[in-house]
Amino acid sequence: MLTGGPSPQCRDTSWQGALFWLLLAFATFLLLLTGYSAVVGANRANLTFALLGGLSGFGATAFGALTAISLRKILIRTQDMMLGLAAGMMLAASSFSLILPGIEAAHEIGGNRLIAACTVVIGLGLGVALMVGLERFVPHEHLKSGRKGPDTERFNRVWLFVLAITLHNLPEGMAIGVSFAHGDLTVGMPLTTAIAIQDIPEGLAVALALRVSGVSTLRAALIAIASGLMEPLGAVVGLGISNAFALGYPIALGLAAGAMIFVVSHEVIPETHRNGHEMPATLGLMLGFGVMMFLDTALG
Repeated sequence: MLTGGPSPQCRDTSWQGALFWLLLAFATFLLLLTGYSAVVGANRANLTFALLGGLSGFGATAFGALTAISLRKILIRTQDMMLGLAAGMMLAASSFSLILPGIEAAHEIGGNRLIAACTVVIGLGLGVALMVGLERFVPHEHLKSGRKGPDTERFNRVWLFVLAITLHNLPEGMAIGVSFAHGDLTVGMPLTTAIAIQDIPEGLAVALALRVSGVSTLRAALIAIASGLMEPLGAVVGLGISNAFALGYPIALGLAAGAMIFVVSHEVIPETHRNGHEMPATLGLMLGFGVMMFLDTALG
C-alpha cells in the first residue's frame, strides 16, 4: 500500500533542523548587535586599539597559515602526527585559554566560584550542542551520488576541526576587546601579544589539517587565513559585551571550549588512529599540548 508524504521520522528531523538553524541565526544576530553597539557607543580610541589588537591576531594566523605553503608532500604518518599536534593544541587552548579565564571572568562578575563554574559549564553545553547540530543537520554527502573520492570522509571530519578553531578565534578576539575596554594599554598589549604568538601555530595547524584532507596547498592556506578574521570581529564584540552583557564573555569562552573538546574526542583523535599510527599521533598530541600550555601560561 502506497502512502503519500514524508515519514514521521523525516518530519521530526526536518523540524529539529529548522529549530537548530533558527537558534544559530538568532545567536549570530545577537553577536552582530553587540558588535554594532560597540562601534556606536564605545570610546573611539578604545575601539581603535581593540580593532588593531584583533587585526594583529589575524595577521599572526595568516603568517602561520602561509608557512604551510613551504611544506611539500606530507607522508600519512606525518599527517597523523600533525593532526595529533593540532589536537593537543586544541585541548590546551580549551583549558588554559578558554575554561580557566572564563571561570575567572565569571567570578569577577558574580563573586561566586560555584556560579562562575556553572556559567562556563553552560557555555560548554552550548558548544557541544552546536557541534552535534552541525554534524547532524549539515549534509556530509551528496543525496544522489553519495560520497566521492577515497578521502571524502576524512575531508568532512577535518572541516569540523576547522570550524572549532574558527569558533575558538572568536572568544580570543573578544578577550582582546575586553582588555582594551578601559583604555589601559598595560593590560591590552601583553594579552594581545600572547594571543598573537599562539595564533601562529594555530594558523599552521588549520592549514596542515586541510592539506591532510586533500585540499590544495594554496586553498588550505587561504581558508586558514580566513579563519583568523574572527579575531577582529571578536575584538569588537568583546568591547561591546564589556559595556552591555557581561556574562556573555565567559559563556562564549565555554562555548568555544566545548566545541573544541568535542571535535578533538569525536573526530580528530579517532582520525589520527585509523591508519595504525597511534604512537606518533599521541606523541604529537602531547607535544602540541605542552607547547600551547607554555604559550598560554608563560605569555598569557
